[in-house]
Amino acid sequence: MQAMRFDDDQWLEGLDGTARDQRRKLLALLAREGFSEDELRVAIAENRLALLPVDRLLGGTYTAREIEERSGLPAEVMTRVRRTIGLAEPGIDDRVFSEADIEAARSTKLFLDAGFSVDAITEISAVLGEGMSRLSATITAAFLQTFLRAGDSEEDVALRFAELAEQLTPAIEPILVSGFNAHLRDAVRRGMLGRRELDTGEPPLEQELCICFADLVGFTRMGSEVAVGELGSVAGRLGRLAVGAARPPVRLIKTIGDAAMFVSPGQAPIVQVALDLVDAVAAEDLPSLRAGIAFGRVTVRAGDYFGNTVNVASRVTGAARPGSVLCTAEVRDACRDEFDWSFAGRHRLKGVAGPVPLYRAHPPRARP
Repeated sequence: MQAMRFDDDQWLEGLDGTARDQRRKLLALLAREGFSEDELRVAIAENRLALLPVDRLLGGTYTAREIEERSGLPAEVMTRVRRTIGLAEPGIDDRVFSEADIEAARSTKLFLDAGFSVDAITEISAVLGEGMSRLSATITAAFLQTFLRAGDSEEDVALRFAELAEQLTPAIEPILVSGFNAHLRDAVRRGMLGRRELDTGEPPLEQELCICFADLVGFTRMGSEVAVGELGSVAGRLGRLAVGAARPPVRLIKTIGDAAMFVSPGQAPIVQVALDLVDAVAAEDLPSLRAGIAFGRVTVRAGDYFGNTVNVASRVTGAARPGSVLCTAEVRDACRDEFDWSFAGRHRLKGVAGPVPLYRAHPPRARP
């Protein structure tokens, strides 16, 4: 086979001097490793030529049909799972699956054989996809921040990143497994399995919980006033502060940009967490934080919380002043003696009939 030549501007456009020589050298290396002309052209157009070796390292060699032959899991289930986790659904003969996917397919078949429905597997996959998408983006950003150096050539990056990815990728698995096991154990400890569940054979879908939302005031306006990187830094700092503020039985459910969501079976602990987070944000160079808390029945599904109580907590947050924690009467009444309170008036909340009395929580003053 004749070796590809990389001398014309279709391969080297926009490059001068040493950069052209380095591009030619990298292209020749990638061609020897089996990348086609089309793959190289697309990578250049998308500014990811230096990442092709890592792509190859993490990439797939098996089709869905071959996965079925090796695992017994129907190919259509494997492609459906891939789509559900947020990736493009492959054709039946596209080589996008790896050795790890064979093991995943065998495990998925084990769950199906044990009695899990395809719908249950789909729901689990959707939640997995949400978490893994965010985790992989965070790891990728950290990888670039750690190993990308000023003045790197494409060849430098390609060789260094491929070597590091080969060394570090296997080390991620035990970290993921450990984190999953710890959260699974925590979920079991929080689980409820009473007489009703035993009699009906159905898990509890509703619980009585406190829901708290906290958001940064003016974050949306900041989007038009500061650089994207600074905006991301603000969101990241809020996320770290929210993680640090949450203490059992209060759990941080999620952070989304300028907001955090907490849940708790008890009122006083979550009020304290909200007050602590307001103080922690105030001590940083961040926009003011406000929080809203409501208590009532919520529906639990796929690790998230739904229902009127969730909606009310969100509306209460919107009514809170910057730097304050606003609560419904049910929350105030349950921990009246543990904090100082001030009446914040009656508010009309969207979706709630009639004005709702709300109360502002304050750290308790020293008692005489």
